[in-house]
Amino acid sequence: MAEAEWFVVHTYSGYENKVASNLEKLVENHRLHDMIQEVRVPTETVVEIKDNKRKEIERKLFPGYVLVKMVMTDESWYIVRNTRGVTGFVGTAQKPIPLTQSEIDALGVEVKDVQVDYAVGDSVKVNEGPLGGFIGVVENIDSERQKVRVKVSMFGRETSAELELSEVSPVLG
Repeated sequence: MAEAEWFVVHTYSGYENKVASNLEKLVENHRLHDMIQEVRVPTETVVEIKDNKRKEIERKLFPGYVLVKMVMTDESWYIVRNTRGVTGFVGTAQKPIPLTQSEIDALGVEVKDVQVDYAVGDSVKVNEGPLGGFIGVVENIDSERQKVRVKVSMFGRETSAELELSEVSPVLG
């Protein structure tokens, strides 16, 4: 069987989440998990400040588009193409074009699971940046975004910092 690849599906604007849930229901109902493996609406979390109130909102990175990891066959193409709200695939009319590995990496679609040898509550040393050399305590590990939140004590005050997973290392002992 062919390898599953990521394709970009064009939808009516504002219908991205509806298309994604409809596709997931179709996959579930027709047991097509091996053909259509994943459906994603790429989003980012942004901080919006309105009326002096800080609010985190989720915003679509590509309005009008949904990413689908699927094995391209006539049947899977037909199912996705005829899902309500879908206007077509990105590519030529006859042949959808899969995303390249560099595009997948740039979009952050597939998250490579990074193994870290520290956990929440562990002491870690910050290796680089303005906090380089400081020791802190891990508050949170966000493997999806490749970030770690560390509480560092500087000048008698606790300061929380978000760092790349690779910027800290465990304190042994």
